[in-house]
Amino acid sequence: MFLLVSFIANCGLFGFPDNEEDPDLATLIALIGGIENSACLLVWSGVEVPGCEVALSGDVTTLAGSGTQGATDGTGIAADFNLPQGMTTDGTSLYVVGTQSHLIRKIVIASGEVTTLAGSGSASYADGNGTAASFNGPHSITSDGKYLYVADTLNNRIRKIDPATMEVTTVAGSGSSSYSDGIGTGAAFSQPHGITCDGKNLYVADTANHRIRKIVIESGVVTTVAGSGASGFSNGSGSSATFDTPYGITTDGTNLYVADRSNHAIRKIVIASREVSTVAGNGSGGHSDGTGAGAQLQYPEDVTTDGTNLFVADRHNHMIRKIVLSTGKVTSIVGSTSSGFADGHGSNARFHYPTGITTDGRDLYVSDHANNRIRKVE
Repeated sequence: MFLLVSFIANCGLFGFPDNEEDPDLATLIALIGGIENSACLLVWSGVEVPGCEVALSGDVTTLAGSGTQGATDGTGIAADFNLPQGMTTDGTSLYVVGTQSHLIRKIVIASGEVTTLAGSGSASYADGNGTAASFNGPHSITSDGKYLYVADTLNNRIRKIDPATMEVTTVAGSGSSSYSDGIGTGAAFSQPHGITCDGKNLYVADTANHRIRKIVIESGVVTTVAGSGASGFSNGSGSSATFDTPYGITTDGTNLYVADRSNHAIRKIVIASREVSTVAGNGSGGHSDGTGAGAQLQYPEDVTTDGTNLFVADRHNHMIRKIVLSTGKVTSIVGSTSSGFADGHGSNARFHYPTGITTDGRDLYVSDHANNRIRKVE
């Protein structure tokens, strides 16, 4: 049996070698250290064990980025970013997508050291190794535990990176901005923005097609999970549901959660049935805490989960919001409706268009887009 520990934050996975006998839970906790205080989903002998809720103090600090637009590698604030977007984590490092720099960057969480993993920096398309590969306006990134997968938005493709070798290949997408299911490059996407993983499949927010797509990693088969293709705001099953510019997406292994950007809402899709419902938001942009449709968001761009709560990068409200999954209760954790830049506690902290969010099970990490910084929420 191959044991996987799946951090729900955009599917960062960690594998432990095959043993003649599966370790008991106490041994597992000792192996990975401190997981009783981590938000995680344990996939153990095929059984999912719910993880722990992330406990946040609300303190915001800057992990990396000088605030100046650029692509300089370095440590902490000596590094530069150019409008950073989506991110994922393996628990040790963050992997950050640079939309305007067309780069994939790596940040060692403990040290803040920033390096460039892949991308030439030019807006083009090429498979290859490290900086010999090219992306065009990539927006989001996820992992299956071994490889990274990138929603290469303006190339209308899904790309794969081996972080060990830095080799970049194409998983799916013909490159044309259109819509078709199929296998690998025989399928077509239109400006895919969000991507997540359940270990075996990738799920893509196919933004301009207003659909959610599925890619089987082993075979490359692309199918449509939900969305009619027309922009709208209706719940339902599969293609009877509608979205309006879906951006970020995450999963808890059973459900998908989508930042339905232009509907100012967070949607839920039950993977098994493809049933779509609305978790929070009423289609009207604004800011108000509340429950379900009684809350307002404003162009939410990304979402992550600890299995108990959703955490939302609420872009135009310049805030990080929390949604309790069991109740739909929405609260504002950090940030203010006024844009700016400030580290601090709760509403004293300032963001300027937060667009990417992930968690390592202890803290949240945010791409502070217009501030060109990566922030940490403890």
